[in-house]
Amino acid sequence: MSKNQRGFHIIEILIAVVVIGLLGFVVWRFVLSSNKDSQNDNSASKASSVTWAWDGNSWQAQGGTAPTCDPKPEFKMPADTDKVTSVLYPGQQRSTGYKTHGGFLFANSKNEDIDVTIPIDSALIKASRYIEKGDVQYFMVFTLPCGYAYRFDHLRTLTPKFQAIMDKLPEPKVDDSRTTPIEPAIAVKAGEKVATGVGFKKELQNTSMDLGIYDLRQPNVASKNSAYASKHADEKEFAFYGVCFLDYFDSDTASKLNALPAADQAAGKTSDYCGWF
Repeated sequence: MSKNQRGFHIIEILIAVVVIGLLGFVVWRFVLSSNKDSQNDNSASKASSVTWAWDGNSWQAQGGTAPTCDPKPEFKMPADTDKVTSVLYPGQQRSTGYKTHGGFLFANSKNEDIDVTIPIDSALIKASRYIEKGDVQYFMVFTLPCGYAYRFDHLRTLTPKFQAIMDKLPEPKVDDSRTTPIEPAIAVKAGEKVATGVGFKKELQNTSMDLGIYDLRQPNVASKNSAYASKHADEKEFAFYGVCFLDYFDSDTASKLNALPAADQAAGKTSDYCGWF
């Protein structure tokens, strides 16, 4: 009986050692996993804090190392595609000058019928408010941490959040759309509503908005042409980085927009950007 008791004691000790070892392993794995999650969270936080700024010659990442972009990040259409009646193409000469951005005309809608939403997670880096055709217009530039930018213009009625931001800008002047840096940059999420009205109303009924998308990581194909580079040297900030925004929407949206007529009858669908990519 004494030998059996000693045997039981040994077995109990072995079981206790195994249990303690298993518990230690579980705790170690939990700590290791928590450390990795913390590192990932810190990396994501650093990546999301990266913005881009124009230094007078090229765009540079600010606030850390830019993360790698998807080969072609997908932007959501910022307005209701079904309300668009014609499309302005980016990278074309119009009666008012060369435009690196495109846009949309909503001929069958009132100014206040158009909502504008953020097309992709990004940060507002600069903006302006100015007067054109008797109306106050809002112009905003956003960047993605990985090195893309997009711009809205001819926003007319803003949501309270964005109106509060714009109210801190210099007083609007006629035809003076010079931007003011937003410091610190303001993070925004895809789907967030920016405006509930676009275009001009006081002088003429014109329900429209501008959209431009830019790949800031390297100059575009158009800029490799010496004649283009010389002609648009003073517009380098956007002209050398513009892309065809139709290429960044899902295929269904792009097809619907491509099927619509051009909003500028003289320029048509000609573009220095669309067709290059």
